Amino acid sequence: MDLGTVKPLLTSLVMPPQSLMLLALLGLVLASRRRRAGLALAALAIGLLWWLSCHGTAVWLASTVLPQFEPLSPSALKRANVQAVVVLGGGVLPEAPEYGQAQPSAQSAARLRYGVWLSRQSGSPEALPVAFTGGLGWGASATQKESEADVAKRAALQDYGVRLRWLESDSNDTQGNARLLTPLLRRDGIQRVALVTEAWHMPRAVAAFDRFGLTVTPAPMGFIRPIQNDVMQWQPSARGLQASQQVMREWLAREINQLSPL
Repeated sequence: MDLGTVKPLLTSLVMPPQSLMLLALLGLVLASRRRRAGLALAALAIGLLWWLSCHGTAVWLASTVLPQFEPLSPSALKRANVQAVVVLGGGVLPEAPEYGQAQPSAQSAARLRYGVWLSRQSGSPEALPVAFTGGLGWGASATQKESEADVAKRAALQDYGVRLRWLESDSNDTQGNARLLTPLLRRDGIQRVALVTEAWHMPRAVAAFDRFGLTVTPAPMGFIRPIQNDVMQWQPSARGLQASQQVMREWLAREINQLSPL
């Protein structure tokens, strides 16, 4: 079994909901011998799953366990004297029958849209050039034939009339994004970049690009903020669980990177 299969599999095993479902199952098995302990363990797992499925929990986790980045205003972008906008890929829909070809995932599309918008806020007569980095992720479907960068190139031209200046299409993860894109930028004299990705992913993304020597101005988007009233925020939902999972995955990845930065 290669790394492309093992890495996403291990991640899913330690992240909710799978980890908590396994914990609940273990509790039920244990209950056949130690009833009170087993049922208590199962109840704990179910309670944690309920709690992590609340969007309010995700909001709290995002503001508590991850470093915080403020939105990048146009004036701050100008002061940073940025030379290019770098957009990180966030996945692909390998089959989009309505279009007849692969499309950016919702995450990639949102990042690309913000990156194009940001490139036009520099105040200079011409928009800042835009780079996009993303190949086939470790968990990519067997049906995915095009890299994230190739799909983004087509979408940027079709949807916004923008030609992406740099494309990096061989990376599998955030570390690879930084390692493979940086030489392309430096070859054209680019040192200062605005980096576009979700706010919850930004700490790890900035660390990766810093490691390879670029001067990074964070341009976070997709903040995990309250989206419903107080009552609904604390009702379990698939959206809440996904948001909590994203924060927990980033926290775990940062901890692992700090232990083994290379």
